[in-house]
Amino acid sequence: MSRQLLALVLAPILGLFVVCIGNAFISSLTTLQLDAAGASATVIGIISSSYFVGLTIGAIFHDRLIVRIGHIRAYSGFVSLIAVTVLLQGLIFDHTAWFFLRLINGWASVGVYLVVESWLLLASDPKIRGRLLAIYMIALYGSGMLGQLELGTITQWGEMAPYMVAGMLASLSVLPMVMIPRVSPLVERVEPLSPRQLLRMTPTGVIGCFGSGLAIAAIYTLLPLYLQRIDLNVDEVGKMMSIVILGAMLLQYPVGRWSDLKDRQVTLIVLSAACAVLSLAILLLPNSPSLLMILLFLLGGGVFAIYPVAVSHAADRAPADALVRMIQGLLLINSLGSAISPLLISPVMTKMGAPGLFWAFLVLNIGLTIYFVMRRKTRPAPAPIAPFTAAAQMSPVGVEMRVTEDLVQGALDHEMVETLEKVEQPAG
Repeated sequence: MSRQLLALVLAPILGLFVVCIGNAFISSLTTLQLDAAGASATVIGIISSSYFVGLTIGAIFHDRLIVRIGHIRAYSGFVSLIAVTVLLQGLIFDHTAWFFLRLINGWASVGVYLVVESWLLLASDPKIRGRLLAIYMIALYGSGMLGQLELGTITQWGEMAPYMVAGMLASLSVLPMVMIPRVSPLVERVEPLSPRQLLRMTPTGVIGCFGSGLAIAAIYTLLPLYLQRIDLNVDEVGKMMSIVILGAMLLQYPVGRWSDLKDRQVTLIVLSAACAVLSLAILLLPNSPSLLMILLFLLGGGVFAIYPVAVSHAADRAPADALVRMIQGLLLINSLGSAISPLLISPVMTKMGAPGLFWAFLVLNIGLTIYFVMRRKTRPAPAPIAPFTAAAQMSPVGVEMRVTEDLVQGALDHEMVETLEKVEQPAG
């Protein structure tokens, strides 16, 4: 990567890193403070889901806004909204107000992702998209880990301190972005494939991405609630959450490489079955902090790997000209799962207590395992057309970074082979 290119991509990556640190600890703190104030798991789930609803709405409509007002102005507006929403959370403790504040925060956060990701796409060509995606993921997961690790320290500074720090971080994240050369990257209108088209093309990919959305949102919003209700303090909750994100970051690539060598459907079966076993182990084994840390590290690696493996499996079947639209559609399916996850799982925790989270995980992952096994019997997975690409939840524009030169060429080669096989088949 040239020095000039590095200088161009460093500013948006740094801006993203700074704002996401604050967003990470505010997400956990929202759950913990609602629980401490006596809110039920169902109420916490409803408020938590609003963030993901905002993400989903923003992912669909933000491209029009950015085209209209430009990237720098859009980014400044989005981070200003993030700063205002977290500061108002600290000033107003009201369930209805927090629902709308988290909704606006999610809406603004996906706008930040879209601006940053479109800048990265402008700076790159398909040959280096894999490297840019790796840098992006390090920034995204790294900021999440750092934010969770600092949760305990920041809460010791005072009741308003976390909200003030998150607001300041959001405001400071503007500085790197305003130093970018004034070039306007193009944002094309997002037209993802419809759910019906996706189900025809890749039912395994759709169910895998939807199930992954259910699990990932529950980890971000309801796992802190579980940890607090088993008597961990705020600092310990933050450390456990950072362990989960560390597992997601470190295990995703080796799991993906294994899916290149093996069958991706087998990988999805193993991942979902392993997540079910880990959930059962957390429920049944003695409550030991060190053991829980190991189990959560592995669970984070498994849960967060299902989405990129499912997308890679879907890409193995997609025509080259449909790759971007297909991955955009799968992202929206994943976002839909994230939006309804707290609404589905929090009532289980209300009825069954804190362990209800992992009973829900157990049922979800058993269901995914059974579905993946049935799909494998119905239609075995094709050979991978390109190496696995690790990925996190992104904006619809940002998923284009996953469409590398290798992936496009692999899809074209696959189409050519299928065409030749059809031509060579005897008539009759």
